[in-house]
Amino acid sequence: MTMARRITSIFKYVFFFGIGAFLLWWQFHKMTPTEFRIFTNAIMNAHYWLIIPVIVIALTSHISRAIRWKILIEPLGYKPSLFNVFSSLLAGYVVNSFVTRVGEVVRCSLLGRYEHIPTEKLLGTILFERIFDILCYAFFITITILIQFPLVGDFVKSNLTTFFKNNNTWLLLVKISVFIIVLILLISIAKRLLIKHNGHPVIIRVKSFIDGLKEGIATVKKMKRRRWFLFHTVLIWSMYLLQIYVGFLGINELSHLGIGAACSVLTLATLAMIVMPGGLGAFPKAVSWILLLYAIDEPIGEAFGFVMWGATTFITIFFGSLFTAIMIYRNRVKNDVSTVNSGN
Repeated sequence: MTMARRITSIFKYVFFFGIGAFLLWWQFHKMTPTEFRIFTNAIMNAHYWLIIPVIVIALTSHISRAIRWKILIEPLGYKPSLFNVFSSLLAGYVVNSFVTRVGEVVRCSLLGRYEHIPTEKLLGTILFERIFDILCYAFFITITILIQFPLVGDFVKSNLTTFFKNNNTWLLLVKISVFIIVLILLISIAKRLLIKHNGHPVIIRVKSFIDGLKEGIATVKKMKRRRWFLFHTVLIWSMYLLQIYVGFLGINELSHLGIGAACSVLTLATLAMIVMPGGLGAFPKAVSWILLLYAIDEPIGEAFGFVMWGATTFITIFFGSLFTAIMIYRNRVKNDVSTVNSGN
């Protein structure tokens, strides 16, 4: 990694964590003494024994996601062990808790090292997985709005109206349009350079990497277990939703909320996890904001957000670190045994 790229990576890390730290400070700073008392009472009186079923639900979703990834990898001609796939997945989640999107590269690198699979091919499967998950997320948002149209529909309508009436909105849209045009031009220039300098070593390496990505994405055409892939997709999102619903039961003031509210919370909480590393600061705020639609006081919503964020972060870091360590140890022992046997 060059010095410039290293500085850029550090800047991104500091920038996002700075925003997360600011959001945390801001949430506590704006609370009145009464709101802070309500917040702390909700935290102290939460039913923490419900973290046990939340852990089981979370691990079930992770195992299901690992199986789904394994289904995507198999058409490439490799049959990695589920344990390595699962452990690599958790290792990626741990890294994503601190640096957004880097975890995908880490999990591909780890699995590629221990299962002897080219990293670029694994990245291709991840790229397809991400595109598919975005479509699922859009579908989930649509379902959430449809099942609660009188409530969520009015909320979305009022916010869109405010957005387009804002004087800065059109300037923002112009900037986005210019960005898209520049991006298209850069892609066009890159294609011409690839054709013109086809034999250059750097171009050959880039083309090899792109071919690997394409092969990884193309696995969907060769996928034999498509029904199981869809089954695990539904199971993953169901487990995410169930975590929120069980979490409601942990706070007395939220125990009356149903699946509809859980859908709304999951919709915005997912966005917070995408935007900020590990959802730092953004997760509790997003949750409290959406719960206002259900007449839940902001301090209660923030308390629930902090409890759920703390639980999911603990699960990710603890089990991710544990299984990563076990994976590294198991594969090291396996390699040592293989070396001894080959020597004999």
